[in-house]
Amino acid sequence: MSRDLLYLLLAAMVWDGAFCSLGDGRRQWHQPSTPKPFNQSQYFLHGTFPPGFLWGTGTSAFQTEGSWDLDGKGPSIWDQFTRSTAHRGDTGDISSDSYARWEEDVEALGYLGVRSYTFSLSWPRIFPGGFATGPPNVAAVEHYGRLIDRLQERSIEPVVTLYHWDLPQELQDHYGGWRNDTLVGLFDAYAAFCFRTYGGRVRYWITIYNPHLVSVQGYGTGVHAPGEAGDPIAPFTVAHNLIRAHAKVWHTYNNNFRPTQKGQVSLVLGSHWMVPKKRQTTPANVELCQQSLEAVLGWFANPIFGDGDYPASMKSTYRGLLPEFTPEEKLWVRGTGDFFALSFGPNNLLLGQSLARYEQEVFPDLRRLLGWVRLEYGDLPVLVAEVGWFSDAAVEREDTVAIYLMKNFINQVLQAMVFEGVQVFGYTAWSLVDGFEWDKGYSMRRGLFYVDFNQGSNRTRYPKTSAQFYRQVIKDNGFPSDENNRKVNGHFPCDFHWGVADSTLQVNFHPISPQFMDPHLYIWNLTGDGALRPVQGVKLHTRGAQCTDYLAIRGQLALFESVGASQYHFALNWSLILPHGDLSSVDTEALRYYRCLLTELRKKGLQAMVTLYNPTQSGPLLDLPGPLHGSGGWLNRSTTEAFQSYASLCYRELGPWVNYWITINEPNRLVDTYKSGAEQHVAAHHLLLAHAKAWRLYESTYLSQQGGLVSLSLHADWAEPANPFLESHAFAAQRFLLFELGRFLDPLLKGTEGEGGGYPLEVTRYVKERARVMGLSDSPLPLFSDQERQELQGSLGFIALNHFTTRLVSQSPQNVTPNAQQPRPQEHGCLLMSDPTWALSGLRQAVVPWGIRKVLRWVTTRYGRSLPIIVTASGVDDQAPVEDLLRQHYFRSYLQETLKALLLDGVNLKGFYVWKLQDRHIPRFGLFTSSQYKSQPKASIAVYREIIGRSGFSGNNATSYCRGGDLGTECFICARISENKPMLFFAACLVMTFTMLVAVTLVRRRSQKRGRLGVPVCPVPLARNSQPWERVALRRVTNRASVVHR
Repeated sequence: MSRDLLYLLLAAMVWDGAFCSLGDGRRQWHQPSTPKPFNQSQYFLHGTFPPGFLWGTGTSAFQTEGSWDLDGKGPSIWDQFTRSTAHRGDTGDISSDSYARWEEDVEALGYLGVRSYTFSLSWPRIFPGGFATGPPNVAAVEHYGRLIDRLQERSIEPVVTLYHWDLPQELQDHYGGWRNDTLVGLFDAYAAFCFRTYGGRVRYWITIYNPHLVSVQGYGTGVHAPGEAGDPIAPFTVAHNLIRAHAKVWHTYNNNFRPTQKGQVSLVLGSHWMVPKKRQTTPANVELCQQSLEAVLGWFANPIFGDGDYPASMKSTYRGLLPEFTPEEKLWVRGTGDFFALSFGPNNLLLGQSLARYEQEVFPDLRRLLGWVRLEYGDLPVLVAEVGWFSDAAVEREDTVAIYLMKNFINQVLQAMVFEGVQVFGYTAWSLVDGFEWDKGYSMRRGLFYVDFNQGSNRTRYPKTSAQFYRQVIKDNGFPSDENNRKVNGHFPCDFHWGVADSTLQVNFHPISPQFMDPHLYIWNLTGDGALRPVQGVKLHTRGAQCTDYLAIRGQLALFESVGASQYHFALNWSLILPHGDLSSVDTEALRYYRCLLTELRKKGLQAMVTLYNPTQSGPLLDLPGPLHGSGGWLNRSTTEAFQSYASLCYRELGPWVNYWITINEPNRLVDTYKSGAEQHVAAHHLLLAHAKAWRLYESTYLSQQGGLVSLSLHADWAEPANPFLESHAFAAQRFLLFELGRFLDPLLKGTEGEGGGYPLEVTRYVKERARVMGLSDSPLPLFSDQERQELQGSLGFIALNHFTTRLVSQSPQNVTPNAQQPRPQEHGCLLMSDPTWALSGLRQAVVPWGIRKVLRWVTTRYGRSLPIIVTASGVDDQAPVEDLLRQHYFRSYLQETLKALLLDGVNLKGFYVWKLQDRHIPRFGLFTSSQYKSQPKASIAVYREIIGRSGFSGNNATSYCRGGDLGTECFICARISENKPMLFFAACLVMTFTMLVAVTLVRRRSQKRGRLGVPVCPVPLARNSQPWERVALRRVTNRASVVHR
């Protein structure tokens, strides 16, 4: 005994030296969620795992073996529980039949290419009564021996679990299960037998799997076997005995088997992760999160990997319920884990919801949890022993969501290793095959291989798409860098359009220049009170307002000039210019305001792109004139004629100052506002005809004089197949692009299908088949007449695309009845989702740089290079008022991919417009933030200006590529002038005042000299006696005033 105590004391000393910074987990919540500067790798890290990394998968005996009473197996508490009224009815009698099909499981492991396999031994199969003092079940012993041998033949490391919840029923009946500390010794005897029998072939042992769920769900809530509930002390007693049982087995191995077998022993601990209320990391919020983890993971980890005792928060909260360790037990329990094995599965995450207090949130952040483990318990080697999520049984083999959850979790582990310094040596995807999911039965699945439990005794394994994905990750040993991450140095053409796009321009009708509108002449300080008083009887001639008098225009252009771009894109307000929808009432003041803006742009050597109609879903009446909306809007064909009249007016009044026209902005988004599919098709049809009429009008009447180009702009997000292993998703992504882009571009251009002037063939076929399935007699897609086809074809001067993000696209389930939870499927029959590893903005916009290159390449492939492409809007919302890190990253990465499309893919790219100039209320997409009527530039402006100044990305520090490369310097000076207008104005006033004083002094001296010579200073007009002050006034207004005698 003294020898053991000496060992424990020495071990404690070593432990203290190795983990001198234990208990520092609270720091993890203070780590910044978005580092400065923005780093894409913090969202998804491209990299590989260390050589020899233990890629694995796992199963548990009761969940998959079946054969519940074959070859001498005894009943377990789960066999009993699933036959009780407390359970839902599913049993593990057959399950995945892995006891009989173990060789198929090994083949499945070979398919994946894993290097480890976690499985559990069935205690009641080896010792049917639970007592290891008697002879074992030979059939069971030989079965597990064959499995281990086969794994070694395939170079697969067995990770063997001694207890995964299937306690022999006899021990439950005789002793009350884990509530009785007698089981500590019984479990140790069973473990010692397993060490003797298999230890020479096993390097990694797991004593107990997730004791937290055993204690809480089995003896607290009663959701798991043995289904006990109602005793508040029982979960704590059970947990205490499980910890002591683990420690005893660890010491048994350490003293008797480690010297010869050289294996490692630990237990698997499960946990969730908690984030503070509204992400506010106040000390109080962080303390609540810390206590939440201590109540689950710390409950078992602190005695074993910490100070040998329960967390202080638990001892305080559960005083009177929580058993106590004696000082000797603390030393005996402490340090009984050779590595930290962590489970991060749905059972713990869902159970963690009950611990979320004061608006805390359970969050699936494995990286943060791993970092917390390191800070709380030191630099231990870590095995991620279980990660996975539920899929509905109806998903079967096409488990797309599971792919992205797996991708996210694996990458979080890589990030934890690289950024947090966590020593992870293995990852276990759970589970190998579909099986019995405890209280969920067979309604939920977690396997990499699909098993159909409705086919009698047939339990054939079929790889799911998640298995294909995991197989690829293992083959690549992680996520190696690909072409999308390779940067290129190069330049955009010198005539490239660097622009800023804005929404519908707000019109300020009244110019603010009172010095030119007030006809009165004023005298100041006549009575010494400093007041201005009008000179009675004097009227000045005033002039009409000039374009320079619109201070709003001057302010708008000052902001735009400081960006360094040369193209300004804004939209007109149709309902403002023509409130009645026709030429019977024209707002000439609105037209004058637009004309002033355009002329001022032209004076500054800048160009304009103008959108005629910019519909917004939030705008009233879809931004149509009221009478047009009232008569059906775009469902009424007459609206196309009204639009042509409106376009003609704008061309005539504003055309000389406009280089590029957009007829309609994002008609593919506008049609989504209509309820039924038939209405959407009609609206799209009329929008195309309206554009074509406006285009033909410009071509025939205005092109020769004005020389502009006309197009319509489409919302052009890229569509990526959600599941790369499913052909149906590839077809769905292509169909999505054809509905979004091809439906509007094919009628105007010659696509790869047909000769132009009509919808894509795939769209027409899909709509027709969809109508047939729905029982409709005919397709709701309108047809173009021959005359309309001729009018449509070729009516595009350039291709205008608005690109912001990328969508993951899958095939929508068939025969789904719309309801509140399941809305009506869209006409393209696609479901949209996002990759959780993509960076997201505040409005949940995914930042996916490579998407813009792919959509540009798709359009070029389909429609050729004859027409230039202009990205007419691109941007991201960033809620930072000044240091907009996300937008800076967006500009650099999206323009880098745009440059690749130009240089590597041969895309005929003409311009790129950033969306947008200024925020109105709160920080969103603007380059300038507006607060209390003051505009403040954001940091992303400097990034955009730098790219413009260099005309792209160069490998050196060159400031310019094109002529006029000092644009950046000139614009910088302009920006400084704009920023310091008040000071400059004050300085100019001082200079003018000084000059006038000097002039007055010189004039007075000359006058005095002339007076001495007899020359009159100021002759008085004939027939009138003037007062001295009137002489001065008359002299000042000689050329501008008329004197009215009283």
